[in-house]
Amino acid sequence: MSRPGLILLGGLPGTGKSTVAVPVARALGAAYLRIDRIEQALVDSGELPENPMAAGYLVGYALARDQLDVGVSVVAECVNPLKLTRDAWKSVGDRHGRWTLEAELVCSLPAEHRARVEHRTVDVEGLRLPTWQQVLDREYEAWDRDHLVIDTAVTSVAESVDLVLRHANALAHPDA
Repeated sequence: MSRPGLILLGGLPGTGKSTVAVPVARALGAAYLRIDRIEQALVDSGELPENPMAAGYLVGYALARDQLDVGVSVVAECVNPLKLTRDAWKSVGDRHGRWTLEAELVCSLPAEHRARVEHRTVDVEGLRLPTWQQVLDREYEAWDRDHLVIDTAVTSVAESVDLVLRHANALAHPDA
């Protein structure tokens, strides 16, 4: 990819963000930022009086800025539930004149989504995965601008990765 940029994969827990983000980052040789891992590291430090609310995102924005500054594309993966967080991620790319691909992963089949949430394994040591009820109760604002939406209930992992890569390539090479 000639022009570095920011790929942001958001969506509720259990929609496949990590499953798609890792092969996208590998294919691009991009930095991979996973907010769950950042937040868990902050918790593990023992320095915070309670679990982080915004700190993980703030660290993620700072790390993404550093990577973009040195010319490395970034794949950031997080729930990204609010307009505020989406705008903050977008400003990271915009501030440095980089392209930003915003993608939301959804799972349109509630039974499938629930099964994924209830049968996931923890891949970040110490991370407590949300219950299905916690996913349902989570604050998650509707997106207010155009973005790529991938329904992982009907789109395979390989197809999802390919969609992200094609959209990123179009942004990285706008004259092609």
